[in-house]
Amino acid sequence: METTGRWAEHVTVVTGAGSGIGRGIALRFAEAGAAVVVADVNATTGEAVAEECRALGARARFCATNVARAADCRALIDFTLEHFGQIDSLINNAGVNFVKPTLEMDEADWDRVVDVDLKGTFLCSRYALAAMVPRRRGSIVNIASVHTLATLGEAAPYAAAKGGVEMMTKALAIEFAPYNIRVNAVSPGLTDTQIWADIQAAAADPEAARQHWFDNIPLGRVQSPREVANVVLFLVSDDASYITGANLFSDGGMTALLINRARYASKALEGHIKA
Repeated sequence: METTGRWAEHVTVVTGAGSGIGRGIALRFAEAGAAVVVADVNATTGEAVAEECRALGARARFCATNVARAADCRALIDFTLEHFGQIDSLINNAGVNFVKPTLEMDEADWDRVVDVDLKGTFLCSRYALAAMVPRRRGSIVNIASVHTLATLGEAAPYAAAKGGVEMMTKALAIEFAPYNIRVNAVSPGLTDTQIWADIQAAAADPEAARQHWFDNIPLGRVQSPREVANVVLFLVSDDASYITGANLFSDGGMTALLINRARYASKALEGHIKA
């Protein structure tokens, strides 16, 4: 994939870009030569990532943004237009998650996840699309999750939010296709971020925990944020000009393995019942 030239006039906005996958995406676009607006609730990490982007030679600015607030989302797009004059792509990456028994959850737990992961994706998209439609061009990539296909117990708000993100992606893709605006999703699997570090730290036997995860990932390893970023960059690029409404899984084959296991289990159960 070309990493210079055609990206020189491209302006992207990346939410939740102060760390993890968002940081990886912001740096990948900067490396390609695009201008980057780093949006995050954390000013310290957000400013640091913007500086990293500038060190790569990119034009970059930080904008403090809480995507759960409509005013912040609108201000983010206004900020982008004010400083760069246009918005070519929006990467809705900002998200939160936790694991908690459903009967111990309250309304605030639900709202915290759904407001950021689902409503925030809608709000940022809504204001970005308003700027893209007059130009009749643009691309939005929503960071979903493998939870859109296979989930776990005690993760109801996250699974609901990410499932909603996938279907919203399809709805927006259909609605805005006449304006030459493409909307897609990327569903990452296990990624080397703070969440992965926390999983290992919380395990009684970190090595056993790592092996458990790797046993359920055909490629047998965790992916880097850059690997997710490469998928995002592809979807935004002209190389993906005929792709819209898609949800690409970057999960090392994990969901494929889980689906196959479920099918085998179903067939075995069916044979047992018939017997």
